[in-house]
Amino acid sequence: MSKSKIKKSVVFPIIMLAYLAAMAWIGRDRLNQGEYLYYFGIIGVGLVIILLLYLSLRKKEQLQQRREEQQYGTYSDDDKEKQDENPKK
Repeated sequence: MSKSKIKKSVVFPIIMLAYLAAMAWIGRDRLNQGEYLYYFGIIGVGLVIILLLYLSLRKKEQLQQRREEQQYGTYSDDDKEKQDENPKK
């Protein structure tokens, strides 16, 4: 059975994207004033930070999963051990 757990590497960036969208909506007056570079520059920097956050959290989760597999093994390892104990005739 698989766990249907939502990963942090997905949840936090989605929250940050929602925050960035809200801030872009609040700051739309800057866009109306003609400050295009400032407006889109801030949004671009925010998107880069969110992407880096996603990548770093994903890498951390992958490393943690590898450590757990090394420490506890996987289900496939258990199946191999059972097959070794009871070979088919």
